[in-house]
Amino acid sequence: MTNSITLNTVRFIALLLMQVVIFNKILLLGFVNPYPYVIFILLFPIKNERWIFMLLCFLIGLTLDMFGNSGGSHAAACLLIGYLRPFILESCFGLNYIHQNLKLNNAPFKQLTIYVVLMCFIHHITLFSLEVFEINYIKFIVSQTLFSGIFSIATILLSLSLFKKGN
Repeated sequence: MTNSITLNTVRFIALLLMQVVIFNKILLLGFVNPYPYVIFILLFPIKNERWIFMLLCFLIGLTLDMFGNSGGSHAAACLLIGYLRPFILESCFGLNYIHQNLKLNNAPFKQLTIYVVLMCFIHHITLFSLEVFEINYIKFIVSQTLFSGIFSIATILLSLSLFKKGN
């Protein structure tokens, strides 16, 4: 238990620092920005208390909002994917999730990719919709979601494969 708490604390702090110091400075083509901090929400242990998980989702989003002066859009996007996570896990992994024996490190790549894609695009469409908050900019929201989503998904899948246990 203590090992899990330590690992998640280190993951929380490291991903926040990397997002603020490194990834927020990357602007591919002038507007595409990766958001790999979502890894924390993706990899948080399934068996932990739900209210703790939701609180941590809010805290990671709120911290990024404070550093990026984004008015709560990161917190809302993180809370939404934190809330939807059990439903997405069940739809992607089925019985493994229902019987609580799912280990994302050992998950088939196809199912893991679908999980990451769904979570990232839900996060990104929420984030950019709340940042702009005007229907006239729907083309901008869709392009931001698409391009930042692809960049984030590539970054997340690369990170997960590099730090996979057993490699």
